[in-house]
Amino acid sequence: MPKLSQRAANVPDSGIRAVFELAAKMDNVIDLSVGEPSLPVSEHVKKAGADAWLRDDLSYTANQGIDELRETLAQKLRTYNGYTVDPDQINVAAGGSQALNVAMSMALDPGDEILVPDPGYATFFMTPMLMSATPVAYHLNPEDGFLPRLDVLEGLVTEKTKAILINSPSNPLGTVIPPALIEQIMDFAKRHDLWVISDEVYEHILFEDAQVPFTSPAVFDTDGRVMSVYSLSKSYALTGARLGYLVLPKGLDVRFAAVQEANASCVNTPSQYAAIAAVAGPQDDLEAARDHYTENRRAALEVLDELGLEYVNPAGGFYLFVNVSHDSAGDVGAWAQNFLREHRVAVAPGTAFGSFGEGWVRVCFAGDRDALVEGLRRFPAKNA
Repeated sequence: MPKLSQRAANVPDSGIRAVFELAAKMDNVIDLSVGEPSLPVSEHVKKAGADAWLRDDLSYTANQGIDELRETLAQKLRTYNGYTVDPDQINVAAGGSQALNVAMSMALDPGDEILVPDPGYATFFMTPMLMSATPVAYHLNPEDGFLPRLDVLEGLVTEKTKAILINSPSNPLGTVIPPALIEQIMDFAKRHDLWVISDEVYEHILFEDAQVPFTSPAVFDTDGRVMSVYSLSKSYALTGARLGYLVLPKGLDVRFAAVQEANASCVNTPSQYAAIAAVAGPQDDLEAARDHYTENRRAALEVLDELGLEYVNPAGGFYLFVNVSHDSAGDVGAWAQNFLREHRVAVAPGTAFGSFGEGWVRVCFAGDRDALVEGLRRFPAKNA
């Protein structure tokens, strides 16, 4: 066998997948490890995708996606996110992950650095490494409410720094960055002439009692430096449809088309028609999903409080970040696998999201409420 490229060899394995694959080999597992909505896809969304198949509408689309979809998304950005873009600035991708991949490939050259949150989604670290760029972690600490600190960011900037990635609502933390801090980060990026890659895939999953308004960084973008990543996977339970989009500054649509042509060519056509129906159609199921997550969060927090466990109370998303350091003996990766074997509960180790996740685990509360409560009751109490 020929030698594998060093880029591929250097990309770390996913700590989430390791638990997921072990759980798949076991029976009677309560799986709280994977961020998968449990509610069904809306009927009108399924019908729109199925109709495309039935009428043989399976041809290639433009690299950027179907015009009607991009126009629909532009309207959504105006009414929900609060900023205005031309449809040409919207670029349909095969899920939020591919949108993120394209954004980084447009922002980074080999040897460049990008500031990424720790704890943060594993792909934030993996994707730049595949491009021979370097992810530089900015640590999110409990004493700061797991929010970015400007002085920390300033201390990390070098001549190689080309971008900063922010994620709000956060995976795995559930934190939402306040508007004033978003504006300060934008000023920081402008001072250092950095791209801002904004992952907003949990934009629709916000909790009313959190009292932290969700704000897109693009609202404060005055000079074309924000690349915004969105996905329909979490909002509309379309994880397998692989449908996301990347919003770019004006004039970059031709470059996206070239990168997409070399990457995936275009997103599958039926998924694009399903996306039009999801975004333009009734939002009742989206509201029902948010109510489901709200009740699940309430039930989960009751159990964690009974056990005396520290956690991050999420303002958005459908994850809880739970401190198990009293029981994990400094190796939460091993703890998660042992916990799965002994208690038949799968959770994602915090170190799958960066070194600052040591001692913590991520729990997904998107699924069945009874299973969630039972799984959490098997956690080791701190006040025992």
